[in-house]
Amino acid sequence: MSTAPVRRLVAQPPLRYLSSAEPWWALAYVATGAGLGAVSLLVLGVLIGLGLLLSVIGVGVLMPVGAVLLSIPLAEIERRRLRMLEEPGAPAAEAMHAPVEQPGLRPWLAVRLREQVTWREFAYAVVFATVFLVVNLALLVPTVLLGAMLAVPPWVAYRTGQPEALILTAISLPAVPVALYGYGAVAALQARLARLLLYPPDDGGPERDAQVVELTRSRARLADAFETERHLIQRDLHDGAQQRLVALVMTLGLAELELDGAERGGGEEAVRQGAELVKRARGEAKEALTELRDLVHGIHPQVLTDRGLAAAVSEVAVRCPVPVRVELEVAERLPRQVEATAYFVVSEALTNVAKHSGASSAAVSGGWSAGKLTVTVHDDGVGGATLRVGSGLQGLADRAAVVGGRLVLSSPPGGPTALNLEVPCPPSSSASS
Repeated sequence: MSTAPVRRLVAQPPLRYLSSAEPWWALAYVATGAGLGAVSLLVLGVLIGLGLLLSVIGVGVLMPVGAVLLSIPLAEIERRRLRMLEEPGAPAAEAMHAPVEQPGLRPWLAVRLREQVTWREFAYAVVFATVFLVVNLALLVPTVLLGAMLAVPPWVAYRTGQPEALILTAISLPAVPVALYGYGAVAALQARLARLLLYPPDDGGPERDAQVVELTRSRARLADAFETERHLIQRDLHDGAQQRLVALVMTLGLAELELDGAERGGGEEAVRQGAELVKRARGEAKEALTELRDLVHGIHPQVLTDRGLAAAVSEVAVRCPVPVRVELEVAERLPRQVEATAYFVVSEALTNVAKHSGASSAAVSGGWSAGKLTVTVHDDGVGGATLRVGSGLQGLADRAAVVGGRLVLSSPPGGPTALNLEVPCPPSSSASS
């Protein structure tokens, strides 16, 4: 809940506050509130009064419903008026209400009348048209009198040539800072109550619900991607390393038979063939080891565990067939899940650069600062890349979403392409967790 007007009013030195534009914004807030409050009182009074009169013929209920619904545009106006006192960045009015899925008046009414925020807005409309109106008028009437006491005596002295009339103006001058502080205090308290009623508690509202839904979908897509990756690992083991290990076992078996034959008097030819088979088995063992090492490296490279993100990214850049410039400033170790996410984003991005972009060069830049890791992969290729469901880039976006990060792609046709990852992460002191 924002307390900016109250905080600024109390924290600023008096001269700084009085010499700023804030008291005049507060006066504008109070004055416009009085005018809008009078109109709101008139409209609400008419609707509720007609509702009571027409209740005898069974249609009076429509009028109070209309009063409730009219509080919705009034609340939107009030949220905009709050910007006269608040810092920029207040939530938009549209974010307060849930979208209506079906067209037509009846579905719209059903959704709006069931929403808690609608009734909060109606409660504010009642308070605004009664309590706030009385307070604002009570403050504006002395303001008009004070303005008259400041302006009329100089005019009288000028017209009549009687300077003693200025005494009244001199007496009124000390009341000006008191009045300005009064505007600021009343406006700040009204803004605080308005925020209590017009904005729900800080649970994020529909925007947070949308984030939760998207995170759930991202995790579901990521789970599917992990299951697909598991099958790929099984296939690679079956078609690659496992086949080489089977061939290795068979070659060693043949070598064993040849060497057994040599021991039983098979001669030098049997020894030579046995030695050839052992040599071939040694080569097959090396190839199987290489395939296993590459497979494990694709799951989680050892250099990432031992030396961190910058070293692992540099190694990926060296292996990329496209020249890659690395300018990644990560002096401290980050949480393991953040490092892994950033590494696989860079690795997949550079793989796409090599396979699809037609780029002549690429760059990896970024670093950790103020609790956020930023990594950008840029290339001068043909562009046209998209984040679509089922693609590798969408999988990276889902992986980033799981750790609270965001992946943004800019790839217009004709290039260049920039893939930007932002992940919030704690300082390096907690990286070991």
